[in-house]
Amino acid sequence: MKARLTRSALGAALLCLACAAQASSHREAPFITTVPKVDATDFYMFRSYEPGRDGMVTLIANYQPLQDAYGGPNYFAMDPNALYEIHIDNNGDAKEDLSFQFRFKNSLTNNGNGQTLTIGGQQQSTALKQGSGTVSSPKDPNLSTIEQYSVTLVRGDRRSGKAVPITNAANGSAIFDKPVDNIGPKTIPNYAAYAAQHLYTVNIPDCPTPARLFVGQRQDPFAVNLGTIFDNVNVPLSAITSRANIGAFPNTIGDKNVTTLALEVHKDCLKSSPSGDDVIGGWTTASLRQGRLLNPKPAAGLQANEKAGGAWVQVSRLGMPLVNELVIGLKDKDGFNASKPKDDAQFAAYVTNPTYPQVLANVLNGGAGAPTNFPRTDLVTTFLTGIPGVNQPKGVVASEMLRLNTATAPVAFAQQNRLGIVGSIRDGGTDFAGFPNGRRPKDDVVDVALVAMMGGLCMANGTTNAFGFGAACTPAAVPLGATSLEFHDGVDQATVPLLPGFPYLNTPIPGAK
Repeated sequence: MKARLTRSALGAALLCLACAAQASSHREAPFITTVPKVDATDFYMFRSYEPGRDGMVTLIANYQPLQDAYGGPNYFAMDPNALYEIHIDNNGDAKEDLSFQFRFKNSLTNNGNGQTLTIGGQQQSTALKQGSGTVSSPKDPNLSTIEQYSVTLVRGDRRSGKAVPITNAANGSAIFDKPVDNIGPKTIPNYAAYAAQHLYTVNIPDCPTPARLFVGQRQDPFAVNLGTIFDNVNVPLSAITSRANIGAFPNTIGDKNVTTLALEVHKDCLKSSPSGDDVIGGWTTASLRQGRLLNPKPAAGLQANEKAGGAWVQVSRLGMPLVNELVIGLKDKDGFNASKPKDDAQFAAYVTNPTYPQVLANVLNGGAGAPTNFPRTDLVTTFLTGIPGVNQPKGVVASEMLRLNTATAPVAFAQQNRLGIVGSIRDGGTDFAGFPNGRRPKDDVVDVALVAMMGGLCMANGTTNAFGFGAACTPAAVPLGATSLEFHDGVDQATVPLLPGFPYLNTPIPGAK
């Protein structure tokens, strides 16, 4: 389908964003806090806006939240006993048609000894993973530990489909090097140049256009007033309804890093066929083996210290931002992380009768202002089907995932509206390539959510129900009126430093200045 945007179609769906996107998905369920290496923080899917890359789609899955750059000496290697995946549904049936599977391996250099020094006539393994000396290239001899990975494409069911390796276009290898984390400038004087050596052009079987691949540490691209939000939105209402205060509050995760899995693939290779439906759905998951035995006599390397076996068990899931953290009830959060989109009917009540809008109304306005149009069919449109005429696939089966209309042309970074489609319609713009039609790093999903939550979209441009909400909007608009259009969290997503091209996310914060 081609992109076709109407105010009524958009308005009928966007009110729901408020109950899903108050922050990035960090530690969103009880069990995932015990296994942070497989905790997904954000998922992005958008038409590439780097010049000369028209026709490409970028997929970014971030893992391991809230990394302090100084967190050595072992830093933030990925779990070699885990399976990280990015899934694509390209026919609307709520089942994965393509799965990109990432597996990792960590090993010590120098035949398992790492870097050694002669001390008192004896060869001794050095204590730190970077050894000593500067690092400037993959497999640098000054590294004691190297981390490598492979990527496999599975067509069809993620466990029983046809699996083929993705290979390096330069040499045919199916093994890729991951850069060590940004230890600091004395160890890695030019981290941007070092990391760039780990950006690969790759071949995907049956895809005629080469893809690009990068896996490594990045600065967390998400901006949010995180602690304040979870402390019952501990800020005066007046402070977050004034445009003068956009960007006035600190980005509490601005000094944190994440680990990024990034792929850039031609849109026709993600669709069911070059002439197939332009709308694709995407989400990321991580899985662990069902059984785990610890080695009572540990050996070198993470994978040597436990014996993992049995079936893969999914423990993390992320599509639309913050569905699990702020929509799914506490008792079902672990269950949602283990679920698949095709089974999302079991969580329908959390979408049609959500609790978070009332929670926000309670702490901001004495309980007044939460929508009361139950069941919330408007939420079903955004979370489970996509918006008709925008990013809803033909014959869609209701299921939660991020959906992108690949026929919508990308917009250059400088011209992107930080509020995505909502801001473009409000301001009379033409940027229809942003959230919730996919998600770009610049899209300020928190502010879109707050505006929608408090009825601001009803009052866009001073016209009641300008977005076509009808009666569904009226209860939310009554207490705060037009001022609710100015709702924000005080942190400006558009000011987060980003790169102009793939992998788009900024060079990670160094462990030392």
